[in-house]
Amino acid sequence: MIEWTVYIKIFTALLAIVNPLGVIPVFVSLTRDLSEQERRGIAKKSSIAVAVVLILSAIVGMPLLGFFSISIASFKVGGGILLILMAITMMQAGHNPGKQTPEEAAEAEDKETIAVVPIAVPLLAGPGAISTVIIYANGPFRPVHMGLIIVSCLLVALVTWAALRIASPVSKILGKTGINIATRLMGLLLAAIAVEFIAGGAVQLLPGLAR
Repeated sequence: MIEWTVYIKIFTALLAIVNPLGVIPVFVSLTRDLSEQERRGIAKKSSIAVAVVLILSAIVGMPLLGFFSISIASFKVGGGILLILMAITMMQAGHNPGKQTPEEAAEAEDKETIAVVPIAVPLLAGPGAISTVIIYANGPFRPVHMGLIIVSCLLVALVTWAALRIASPVSKILGKTGINIATRLMGLLLAAIAVEFIAGGAVQLLPGLAR
């Protein structure tokens, strides 16, 4: 029996972490000198890159952790701490240094193509999104479960594409204040998810905490 609420939660969590609305100001800034057709091309390439990165993370994440002998419990705690830091930054409507450094931002201005770097990675599919996908994909390999994880990744990429396609009008309608409010709400949701990851990992590492 498929528990659809679980996969709705996974989709919501990934969407909050990817946060395409929060990337709109950066997207508009980096593509300000490009034609509408070029912006559409970048939006398409970025969303495809997000889908590829998230799906690959879901498929190869656990084998990679096994190769380095990292337990999923430790990874949950580490990933949860990373998400907490991201959530705090988002709730302050600030720039997340874990996603892009000032040097990377400056370098992006000189790139011929910015669709993959820095827009797709690390601004959208950054360490937080990758960690979350790996954690949710954890467990015995079940084709249905993995298939629905992949569907969730594709839906997030689709929403990202839609958001980037209408980035300019959305930026004008919402303004900086509107986008900041949406980012803060996403940050609050992300904080709750992070606490859940940390608590789950801590109980696995220290079973006595569950008593």
